[in-house]
Amino acid sequence: MSTLPSSPSAPEVICIGESMGLVTALGAPLAETETAALGIAGAEGNVAVGLVAAGHRAVWASRLGDDPIAERITGELVRRGVELWAEKDADAPTGVMFKDPGVESSSVYYYRRGSAASLMDSGFLSVDRLRGVRVVHTTGITPALSASCRAMVDDLYVDAREAGALISFDVNDRRALWSMDDAQATLTRLADAADIAFVGRDEAERLWGTATAADVRAHLPNCALLIVKDGDVGATAFAAGEEPVFVPAPRVDVVEPVGAGDAFAAGFLAATLDGAALADRLSAGHAAAARVLRTHGDLPPLG
Repeated sequence: MSTLPSSPSAPEVICIGESMGLVTALGAPLAETETAALGIAGAEGNVAVGLVAAGHRAVWASRLGDDPIAERITGELVRRGVELWAEKDADAPTGVMFKDPGVESSSVYYYRRGSAASLMDSGFLSVDRLRGVRVVHTTGITPALSASCRAMVDDLYVDAREAGALISFDVNDRRALWSMDDAQATLTRLADAADIAFVGRDEAERLWGTATAADVRAHLPNCALLIVKDGDVGATAFAAGEEPVFVPAPRVDVVEPVGAGDAFAAGFLAATLDGAALADRLSAGHAAAARVLRTHGDLPPLG
């Protein structure tokens, strides 16, 4: 197993979580198609790509198998300007997911149990590695991967704050990965403790029974800056001590919805790093999401 490389200077943002190979059916449902596309998927990697596209220095940190899927992931992220802090594990594979695309929703099938990324553990990124970083971003997918990943995320909150970084957390509940009881408790705790948290109004209702953005805020009162996204309606920001700010979503002809939430987070965080006003940060999130909604796949095409 390799060790994390040293960096001559700290990046602005570290995004930590699993990326996988993505096999997408083309022209017919997955069970029938004879043609598929091979790409990459992973919420935290998507956010790193979006931050780099917006002009910021971002690192993706994780673990990978020593296999061609890992090479595909690292090659694509490097091609898009993302820096890598990634360990390779000769004994555990890189995760893979298969997707049946649809305009309203996509069906996904995960093959990630026992993956190299699921073996991340406490202390994966030390305080010293995090010094000088402005934002550490992860999602609710990471603690759902394994008990060791959950412990790693808990330690990450402590170590990032000791290093002087803000914690950004996207709830991103994946029902297939863990029980509802575990998800409800863990995602509440992590979102409420974050400096910036993102959550979809619909997933919050599914998790916690919160019907409105204001209900979500009541459920997560301690998060310094809570962003509640409501699909094509808009997004509301709840900042401690301030009135809520709502910005409607632009009208978009949706090609495929997966990846839009990650793009929104990247756009919002990029505008935050730029010192933009809260309403402008929401608008930047909407604009980034719209670019992904107009394309197939999690990432917009280069160029």
